[in-house]
Amino acid sequence: MSGSKSAVLEVRGLRRHFGRVAAVDGLDLNVYEGEIYGFLGINGAGKTTTIRLLMGILAADEGTISILGETTRRTSVAQKQRIGYVSQEQHFYPWMTCRALGRFVGSFYPTWEAAEFKRLLDVFEIPEDRRSTELSGGMRAKLALALALAPRPAVLILDEPTAGLDPVARREFMEIIVAQSRQHGRTTLFSSHLIDEVERCADRVGIVQQGRMRFEGRLEDLQSRVRRVRMRGGADWLPGSRFEIWRDEQSDGQRTLAMLAEPEEWNTLVLPAEAAFVPMNLEDIFIACVGSRQVRV
Repeated sequence: MSGSKSAVLEVRGLRRHFGRVAAVDGLDLNVYEGEIYGFLGINGAGKTTTIRLLMGILAADEGTISILGETTRRTSVAQKQRIGYVSQEQHFYPWMTCRALGRFVGSFYPTWEAAEFKRLLDVFEIPEDRRSTELSGGMRAKLALALALAPRPAVLILDEPTAGLDPVARREFMEIIVAQSRQHGRTTLFSSHLIDEVERCADRVGIVQQGRMRFEGRLEDLQSRVRRVRMRGGADWLPGSRFEIWRDEQSDGQRTLAMLAEPEEWNTLVLPAEAAFVPMNLEDIFIACVGSRQVRV
């Protein structure tokens, strides 16, 4: 539990293989009530497969998924009716107008609110009588979001929702997500490989690599626990078992280590002579986490 909030999405030991490839490999994940959770990882890290498992599009080989307190191996239709979902690519029936799409999608949701869908179309400036094929990429993404929000879902799940959008459309789309979450107390999970997007919007973040969770928590906690040390030589120096080495770079007699440890451990670390801490931004931390562990130039 995060503070006094309960977990709305909870994943334990989730695994999914495609042949011999483990796309999701023992993943644990917790998303708490009312928060915006940034699911961060490079392309191919397992984000989309995880979301498809959450949505019941795929069945897990192992592990459990808990949505709104109900635990299952595969998400049921009743559970999906309480989730708003926007996939990475929008696929609409090309002959349908936006109005017709609303009627069609609404027939699957007991809680569908036609008036709310119309209001969202007006807010997003999407013409009701226009076919989806006549919309720009940004407008199609907003249409998908309007369809996801009209049933007033308890949970919103978005898979790389801004992929392919220009920077202006990306910023506008994410501002809408944040406003919706804050106004309605909606729990939101969105996947991304864009650092600035996650940094600007997320309350908590999960960094996934090769189908496994590498870090989960608040961004400020991540930044307080990961530091970088640069030294001359020091090829054989090790910081101790309480420090997890995320990245070890060696070049021209200089060694740079990015390491994870509890904040209080950093105060006890004895550095080699002429070693110093080097500032890290979130992008540096992300690359250290998911990049190659050892780099020699």
